[in-house]
Amino acid sequence: MGEETLVAMPLAPHLHLPPNHLASPPDPTAAKHRHEDPADDVVFQPAPHVRAAAGEEKDVYYARKMMQGVVLRPPAHLPQPEAPPGLARAASAPAPNGHDDEQGRHHFDRSASTNSSAAADVASIGRFLRDRRDVLSSAITRRISSLKEPTTTPPADQVHSTFHGGVQEIHLPNVKVTVRLKEAIAADAAEDDDAAYASIKGRVSFFSRSGCRDCAAVRAFLRHSALPYVEINLDVFPEREPELASRAGAAARVPQIFLNEKLLGGLVVLNSLRNSGEFERRVRELAGRRCPDAAPRVPVYGFDAERDDEVEEDGMVGIVRVLRHRLPIQDRFARVKLVKNCFSGADMVDSIVNHLECSRKKAVEIGKELARKHFIHHVFRENDFEDGTQNLYRFLEHDPAVPKYYNFRGSTNDGEPRAAATVGQRMTKIMVAILEAYASDDRRRIDYGRVAASEEFRRYANLARDLQRVDVFALPAGERLPFFLNLHNAMAIHAVIRNGGQPSAVGVVDRRSFFADFQYVVGGYPYSLTTIKNGILRANRRQPYTIVRPFGSADKRLELAERQVNPLVHFALCNATRSSPTVRFFSTQGVEPELRHAAREFLLDGGVEIDIETRTVHLTRIIKWYSADFGQDRDILRWILNYLDPTKAGLLTHLLNDGGPISIAYQDYDWSLNV
Repeated sequence: MGEETLVAMPLAPHLHLPPNHLASPPDPTAAKHRHEDPADDVVFQPAPHVRAAAGEEKDVYYARKMMQGVVLRPPAHLPQPEAPPGLARAASAPAPNGHDDEQGRHHFDRSASTNSSAAADVASIGRFLRDRRDVLSSAITRRISSLKEPTTTPPADQVHSTFHGGVQEIHLPNVKVTVRLKEAIAADAAEDDDAAYASIKGRVSFFSRSGCRDCAAVRAFLRHSALPYVEINLDVFPEREPELASRAGAAARVPQIFLNEKLLGGLVVLNSLRNSGEFERRVRELAGRRCPDAAPRVPVYGFDAERDDEVEEDGMVGIVRVLRHRLPIQDRFARVKLVKNCFSGADMVDSIVNHLECSRKKAVEIGKELARKHFIHHVFRENDFEDGTQNLYRFLEHDPAVPKYYNFRGSTNDGEPRAAATVGQRMTKIMVAILEAYASDDRRRIDYGRVAASEEFRRYANLARDLQRVDVFALPAGERLPFFLNLHNAMAIHAVIRNGGQPSAVGVVDRRSFFADFQYVVGGYPYSLTTIKNGILRANRRQPYTIVRPFGSADKRLELAERQVNPLVHFALCNATRSSPTVRFFSTQGVEPELRHAAREFLLDGGVEIDIETRTVHLTRIIKWYSADFGQDRDILRWILNYLDPTKAGLLTHLLNDGGPISIAYQDYDWSLNV
């Protein structure tokens, strides 16, 4: 292995020295002959036994030369190394004897620098950096591609990588690249914010009202910032209104934000401070400053009760208390059945005459007034009040169905009955506040555990007692629909909380007890979820898979039933399942537009799917159960057209107008709890 090895070895990419530093090979004569003869440019391949004999010695020689910094130049017919572009070129210095080197090599150009060695280093460093840049870029590109396409794996000899905790590490020769995924960076930032906010000693609080858009914007910002806050809803805590007036002025409107005891302002001020970064600075100041007693206090469960001076005792309570003690209340037989805890009309008239020393006619009028105020009622609910031994009555608290009345606590609410519209509006505001505080942004999921432990729900449960003796028949016709829609949805939430979640059974028939057994007594009459939906809102139509109507022909509640069925109500009622419509509450003004919006939102959110290839329309199973309210198949599809987006409406219109058959399939219903 002689001169041929010198020609065959590649140029070291990182070394570039002048040719006069090149040491002579072991056989100068052979080298001279090779350069003189053009044919010698071809690499000579000695016999195998010659290479085997001289290989080790020559390899050691050339390795030693490379370690000394000697440049092994390529053959003349191959491209020669050049300096980086832009550098001036200068001829190489001649050999010491004034001639070319003895091998006959020509001088090569080099950088016109004051130090030739430094110039050579600049060129080699440039090539080295370019090579490393190319290798690094290609490795990163391959690794990113592998992240997008998991099936593509880079060669093991080029790159090694590890992934843990959202951090991707790429290992190259002498280089390690660390890539942090965007999601990991965001998660770490959120954890840092949570940790920082968790240590805040101060308090962020704001006053709000139910259904306020500006309040919703403030609430959304605080939630997105993971900043702990206290919300004081004036619709839930009306006794706090004077406090807000004293702190922010009588003309102040919600929302009003406080950092400890200092008033920050409303939504406009908050946006201004956010844009300037001042809000973050003020929040950081809360970290080391404990909240003083002068700050708005946090509502406490059970200790922030409403003022009792607003509740007046009913004027008939005195005579009622006397009758509760004097009447002979016992079980009696009537119409071949045992009637429990009742008394006759004659017994009541006698007791009133003896106590008030009035005429029997006056006593009958008093009895009718007690029945009108729902202190008493007929055992079969046939009349208000009449004298006689065959007419049996009982006090409201003695009704056998009282254990099913979840707005009844041991005794009748003896306060003066409030107007049904007033009670309904206040209940609606409290329930809206509950949804804003404890439901997801889309209202499809509710945290029932937090609702049950909240002060808002405690106040709602207390307010529901006022429904016992309200005169619901005095509601204007236009307010009955929103009243019972809101009552149904509020009772569904209450039923889940009091029953510890819905039963595990699946299906309309199996869930019948949930819809029928949880009841409120409203205006002296029992109402379940089934009674409200099928008896009132569906104009006393039969429930699916039953043959009996909710109300009999003599039932006074028929006066409250809708005159005709509005199919939109099916998309306004929530039964606390995942496939039911979103829980919502309606205003007394403009309920019809709100119903249309609820239907459109439900149908666009998966309630209707159209497969144009198979000519199949997939509908929610609610339409199948209550098909009597929607009409025949094509009538249903034409009705749905009014509540679809342009794309689905166009597809459905095409199917309806081309004269071909259309198949209707019904989606599976998810009975799991919307928790």
